[in-house]
This record gives sequence, C-alpha cells and structure tokens, in this order.
Amino acid sequence: MVDDGDEVRFCSTCAFSNVCISAGYDKVALGELHVLVEHVGPFRAGERLFRTRDPFKAIYAVRGGLVKTVSVDVDGKEQVLGFYLPGEVIGLNGIYPEHYPCDAVVLETSYFCRFSFPAISALASRMPKLQQQLFRLLSKELALTSMLAGDHSAEVRMAAFLVDLSDRFGASGFSERHLVLNMSRIDIGNYLRLASETVSRLLTHMRERGLIRLEGRQLEILDGKALRMLARSAIEH
Repeated sequence: MVDDGDEVRFCSTCAFSNVCISAGYDKVALGELHVLVEHVGPFRAGERLFRTRDPFKAIYAVRGGLVKTVSVDVDGKEQVLGFYLPGEVIGLNGIYPEHYPCDAVVLETSYFCRFSFPAISALASRMPKLQQQLFRLLSKELALTSMLAGDHSAEVRMAAFLVDLSDRFGASGFSERHLVLNMSRIDIGNYLRLASETVSRLLTHMRERGLIRLEGRQLEILDGKALRMLARSAIEH
C-alpha cells in the first residue's frame, strides 16, 4: 500500500476529498486548504509519526503506507488501538487532551499530508463542510472503538475486522475483495484482544468454510454476504 506517486489518486480518496471537490467554494478558500498541507515522509517501518504525550499540533492523512496506533502501559505492554490506511486521518484523538494519547507507529514505508490543527480549525470556522467532516472523522473513531467494546465471540470480532477493513480498502480506492494484511498476526490479535494463535485458527476456519481465500498476507473475500452476517452483531453494537 505504498504509493506516493499519484497525487490525483490520493487526493480523490483522502478523508477531506469531499471538502476539496465540493461545489460552492471559491478558489481562494480551496487554495487556503491546500496551503495548509505539508507533505512529510518517507517514514520507515518502526519509526514514530508522533509519541504519547507529544504536544498536539497537527493531524495527518496517510498518503501511502500503513500505520498502527498503540498505547503502552507502565509495564511496557503495548495495546494496538487501530490501523490506518491511505486516505485516513491520524491524530484526532489528541484534540481534547492537547497531547497525543498514543504512539503512531509506521508498519511499512509511509508518506503523509500534515495539517496544522490550529490552522485547519480556523479555516473550518469559515468552511462548514470542512467542520462537518472533522466531526464525522471524530465520530468514526468512536464507532471503531465501540465495535470492540462489546462482549463478542472471537469469530465475530475477526469477521467484523475483515468487513471493516474491506469497507476501508474500498473507500481508499483499493479492491474491497482483495485485501493485503500487512499488519502482523500478533498486531491483529492484540487489536482484537485475541491471541495470535487464535487469529491464525480463525482465518484457517474461515478459509475452510469458503468465506475467504488466504495466501500469506493476501486475503480474498469469497462470500462477503456471509461474512457480513457473521459480523453484524459487532458492527451494529
């Protein structure tokens, strides 16, 4: 998912694309939004985009690559909070505490658009669609947290993860059926509150049931309807 060469393609799938292409904004207003963007990267696997308790100054849209956010407890134990694909925005959970409450760890070579939050907030006060999109992105963050908060079975959690990933791949301009699981089984298990062995067992079981085809990190969804039915209780939680 590393692709920093096609700016038009990225901008069409960015979380702010509907703001940029909406009718009704003059060139000056749109120009102000684009002036806020600073292209940063490349970041290599293992590098941090930001760290826990760094002052909150900006949000980041993934141009290409893959990122996980993690919290680390006092004993040094890591908890994966989420994964971010091209076009998705990282850092919104730093708005209220005014510092980032987690680390953003790059999983493969990645590039970003950096938006100064004070500047984008000031612009949002004059661009209602931009303000609405910021609220939608915050709501989406809460919905993903809620999906994992319920008392769901391991199989339901895995199905919900794959359905969510499929929808997000589609929104990012990739195939909804052909997924690339570039995150490790350990990270997936950590995110879903499951052992990595359980993740492997569940994927094998889904393959045997004809729901998916799996070859290494390449996963194809064969029966999307059945997978969504299985995931429904978590998604509707």
